[in-house]
Amino acid sequence: MKHIEKLAAIREAMKIQGIDGYIIPSSDPHISEYLPERYKCIAWASGFTGSAGTLAITQDFAGLWTDSRYFVQAEEQLAGTGFELVKLKTQGAAEYADWLAEKLSSGATVAFDGNLASLLVAQSVKNTLEPLDIQVDGHVDLLSALWTDRPELPKAQAYLLPESTTGQSTVTKIGAVRAEMKKARADAHLVSSLDDLAWLLNIRGQDVPCNPVVLGFVLITAENATLYIEPSKLSAAAVAELKGYGVDIAPYDTIHAAIDNLQAKTILIDPKRTCFAVYDRVPAHIKIIEKVNPSTNLKAVKNNVEIENNRHTFVKDGVALTKFFKWLEEHVATEELSELSIADKLREFREEQEGFVDISFTTIAGYLDHGALPHYSANETSNYTLRPKGLLLVDSGGQYQTGTTDITRVVSLGQATQEEKEDYTLVLKGTIEGSQAVFPVGTRGYQIDAITRRPLWETWRNYGHGTGHGVGFFLNVHEGPQVFNAAAIDVAVEPGMITSIEPGLYRVGKHGIRIENLVLARTAGTSEFGDFLDFETLTICYIATDLIEKSLLDRKHVAWLNNYNQWVFDQLAAHLSGEEKSWLAEKCKAI
Repeated sequence: MKHIEKLAAIREAMKIQGIDGYIIPSSDPHISEYLPERYKCIAWASGFTGSAGTLAITQDFAGLWTDSRYFVQAEEQLAGTGFELVKLKTQGAAEYADWLAEKLSSGATVAFDGNLASLLVAQSVKNTLEPLDIQVDGHVDLLSALWTDRPELPKAQAYLLPESTTGQSTVTKIGAVRAEMKKARADAHLVSSLDDLAWLLNIRGQDVPCNPVVLGFVLITAENATLYIEPSKLSAAAVAELKGYGVDIAPYDTIHAAIDNLQAKTILIDPKRTCFAVYDRVPAHIKIIEKVNPSTNLKAVKNNVEIENNRHTFVKDGVALTKFFKWLEEHVATEELSELSIADKLREFREEQEGFVDISFTTIAGYLDHGALPHYSANETSNYTLRPKGLLLVDSGGQYQTGTTDITRVVSLGQATQEEKEDYTLVLKGTIEGSQAVFPVGTRGYQIDAITRRPLWETWRNYGHGTGHGVGFFLNVHEGPQVFNAAAIDVAVEPGMITSIEPGLYRVGKHGIRIENLVLARTAGTSEFGDFLDFETLTICYIATDLIEKSLLDRKHVAWLNNYNQWVFDQLAAHLSGEEKSWLAEKCKAI
């Protein structure tokens, strides 16, 4: 069935059920960013494969609301589908609800599947539409009957990590969560989000591409903790080990009955990370405390074991990247390389490293004007062949049993222009400014964002995405609660948090530049004015110097770059062949 036929079928189902507007979010019952195949509803309905967006459908219009990262991709993928791109003004905002409010009359009905919408999204839609006498039904699944070959839920095995890897036992983590529950005066707590579940129980799986998580829910009370999971995913030994930690096992699909029959006075639920379908089942006599999952804040601050494991992981990743960029430089002029083939080759180099499990997201290899699409994903149609000229942006990462990496580098394949050099240097200057930041305890991410952007702002340049996101420990590459972006999010940067610093610059139709490292927040010192923090750079990969316009850098930027590249060489040299070492030494020469 073509996408335009699927849209017609959805509209027919809407007519039959008396629905005037239907919303399809990009999510699953765990409010995940990256989805199991079964829940890729937007891709099935419209063909759009980006990781963020919402479809809103009426009888005379069907739109995809998404942010600037996906504008070009959406235009291409929606062509001929019957869906049109609607450009979000504010990333993550429910602007489609405002649109429905304008288009629909009093007495109309808007519906969505509550398994695919967070409580926060559902509340936003309801708060916008219900005062206008537009009814909202959050329990309507129109897709399952139409999606005849819908994939089943994944059944891959899950496994437990030892404390020597995680640095903290499951018993200790559950105890820490219970302490936070007590502070919030919550008798029960439902964990729906897969990364929180994975951290809490030291469990990993293969249910979601690139994210080593397993589908499940955890329900915690003062006395009990129960993991709701497909039983076949766990070995008898894993079940016994979890029981030894005080964690019972129940079938995945019994979570709804467990909520229906819950005996508690109060339950703590994260409105951003819990689907509306589950929330709406909480019995009326139970008071709901809407608060961020305690585990979200706890796992953001890495312990010493996680930090040390990460340091070893970045050496492995740096070796793989060094081998890759050397190979690329030596073969681009003589072999037919493409955006897709080099992504495969980079994965091969990572797979050679001990403890490699998967890539941490689909590699972005953007050549020439494709580099100007921040979340570009090459396919057989868009796939460029590389030539020995122009800029190549490579944003990639790895999942290792000892950590998660995320790095972006830009290299010149030849004949760089002055404009490219100036843009590259200013982005690098921003990366250095962010990396060198020293700031008082209590500083928020939007302040780091502004520090990083300053060199670009001074030249009337800017970029449309955030400067940084938190990163998990052998978990999701995008992890909260901290972010470095312009939004006034009230989350302080704390020692132990790992976050990306990734300013960029994108000239549509020409080139894109982004230079990304991961940094660890740490204690810097104390003065009469308080306690201060700074960053330790974790990422170990040379930053290309042949694109630098040195006149645009201050002495401190040059010193940082030279010190960084020398450190990269010192960290990696012992793990490289003589030829690789010589090649890297040339790349790391001081400017």
